[in-house]
Amino acid sequence: MEYVLIFISAIFVNNIVLAQFLGICPFLGVSKKISTGIGMTGAVTFVMVIATIVTYLLQKYVLDAFHVGYLQTISFILVIAALVQLVEIILKKVSPPLYQALGVFLPLITTNCAILGVAIMTIQKNLNLLQAVAFSTATAIGFGLALIIFAGIREQLELVDLPKGMKGTPIALLVAGILALAFMGFAGLV
Repeated sequence: MEYVLIFISAIFVNNIVLAQFLGICPFLGVSKKISTGIGMTGAVTFVMVIATIVTYLLQKYVLDAFHVGYLQTISFILVIAALVQLVEIILKKVSPPLYQALGVFLPLITTNCAILGVAIMTIQKNLNLLQAVAFSTATAIGFGLALIIFAGIREQLELVDLPKGMKGTPIALLVAGILALAFMGFAGLV
């Protein structure tokens, strides 16, 4: 039951993008097509879950053991950067079109505050490793859900005749705000 609550909370109630406003850069930048949204979701999920495992172990067995907790942020960023490089190499080899579609936003996963935020939150919430993995997986699913819904809406908005001043970024920001309000409806669920 505890893991169900972690999943519901991370996906809906405390959605990393729409409730905590972390990871906005890839959310806005890669959400023009559902296909790139799905690709970014996969990349973020992989990096977020593996980074959570590695940073959790790093925190418990190195930083805490040697009383150097002040190195947490920099060491976590280095771990995330290394994992993003791994994802970039794999995507370039396995799926060149997706690699091209994600473009500059793939290396920006390194500075995606959602990934760093999740790694730090698992330590602050004092979760065990299994709970941390469940939390990071659920958070990545919540990120993907928000990204794919937003991408679907943006694809449909391309087909609509909008006033010139509302095309592009203005309507995207308006829709993002409405989505955030919709997800606030889940508040109090858990």
